[in-house]
Amino acid sequence: MSNNHDHSHEEHAEITHDEKPGYYEILEISIREILIEKQLIKAEEIRKQIEVLDSRSPVLGSKLVAKAWLDDAFRERLLADGNSAAEEMGITIYDDTAFTVLEDTETLHHMIVCTLCSCYPRAVLGLPPDWYKSKEYRIRAVHEPRAVLKEFGTVIPNSVQIQINDSTANQRYMVLPLRPKGSENFTIDQLEAIVTRDAMIGVALISL
Repeated sequence: MSNNHDHSHEEHAEITHDEKPGYYEILEISIREILIEKQLIKAEEIRKQIEVLDSRSPVLGSKLVAKAWLDDAFRERLLADGNSAAEEMGITIYDDTAFTVLEDTETLHHMIVCTLCSCYPRAVLGLPPDWYKSKEYRIRAVHEPRAVLKEFGTVIPNSVQIQINDSTANQRYMVLPLRPKGSENFTIDQLEAIVTRDAMIGVALISL
């Protein structure tokens, strides 16, 4: 799905962070409690999985981006097979999903959303922000991406196409942002430091 023109800026719901638990979240909690009660899974197993999730953060994604900026061969491998390239860096994609990295260009800007729930590349970015899971973002990112981006302080020229990428239970996306001008002499540590979570979701640009 793509969009390269402006949308109507009529009144719309703001992207809020206080949405009540949805149907699927309540369903997940109920099923988990039943499985524990019937001793099909153990609370200890859930605790260990939560610890794995807690160990992941956008720092991992920034390492992939910085290396791709500096190493063209790695960038090609990352774009061709995100799972394999991440493993190459010691980053396990533990949930058995397809991890696809999408490269921004001077004429194409990628934006990530999950229209059904909150599918997200947790293995490389950690837990999703609340706004990513909100109904407002999930709906409006598809129908009026430029308006949504503007609310994040991100203005994409009309000459640049916006590509909306819908994550699923089996497919997770991350954006490889454009490397900012002026960073040519940066070390890999300096490059990692300027890569933000929001840029890897596609709602922000990277600036110095």
